[in-house]
Amino acid sequence: MSANSSALVSTAELVSLLDSGHPPVLLDVRWRLGGPPGREDYAAGHLPGAVFLDLDTDLAAPPGDGGRHPLPRPDDLQAALRAAGVRTGHPVVVYDADNGSVAARAWWLLRWAGHNDVAVLDGGYAAWVADGGESSTVVPSPEPGDVEVRAGAMPVLDADEAAALAVDGVLLDARAPERYRGEVEPIDPRAGHVPGAVNAPFSGHTGPDGRWLAPTELANRFADLGVDGRPVGAYCGSGVTASSVVLALEVAGVTSPDNPAALYAGSWSHWSRDPNRPAATGDN
Repeated sequence: MSANSSALVSTAELVSLLDSGHPPVLLDVRWRLGGPPGREDYAAGHLPGAVFLDLDTDLAAPPGDGGRHPLPRPDDLQAALRAAGVRTGHPVVVYDADNGSVAARAWWLLRWAGHNDVAVLDGGYAAWVADGGESSTVVPSPEPGDVEVRAGAMPVLDADEAAALAVDGVLLDARAPERYRGEVEPIDPRAGHVPGAVNAPFSGHTGPDGRWLAPTELANRFADLGVDGRPVGAYCGSGVTASSVVLALEVAGVTSPDNPAALYAGSWSHWSRDPNRPAATGDN
């Protein structure tokens, strides 16, 4: 695994990496909206040697004006990554329960921090178990890492920039169709979507088993959504699952590590807090 390798790694590839003389740091970031806490899943069984990072406390700042999962302060992120054993120039593999929608947040944050040698386990913990991978309940005590967080290596949109991109480029909304259309809104202050945004549910990146579609299938999906070479960005409810859209665009070859898609980190949880910002409904 290198800085130029795929952003996804299969279970077989991970076995080979773990057997090599330069095994990656493993980060378990399982999380569910509404709980129960991912730490409970981790305690019940995880990849041997994996360290748990909590989405709410390690991979986000406290909720507030910036939304439900604002970007963490660089110093706080650095402390969490170092405690997990992340080292400069050393590979990292992150995984969640299955479809990569949460692991992509950790992948994106590491890339944003300037650490490029990171990949998401395709199919997550479910695929690892299904393919015969060993599990452990032992909580490791990694040697502290020395990674330096240099924030800003991935493009981030604010609300005004997201609004402009929806007009001048392609802004993809990763939420479920009913939330995009404004039919339901179980979490955030208002229903609807950023005017001009295109619905691209993150669930469309993977098959029934949680493993990712082939790059050509992803590329065709994005072409059908109108991604055509114009600038592209993504948002969701709170900036988590939209990270998987950024990842999917790269896996598809639509974007590249040198020219990634932008992320509206505050996403709808930020946009909908401002009553002066319009909320579109329906399919347009």
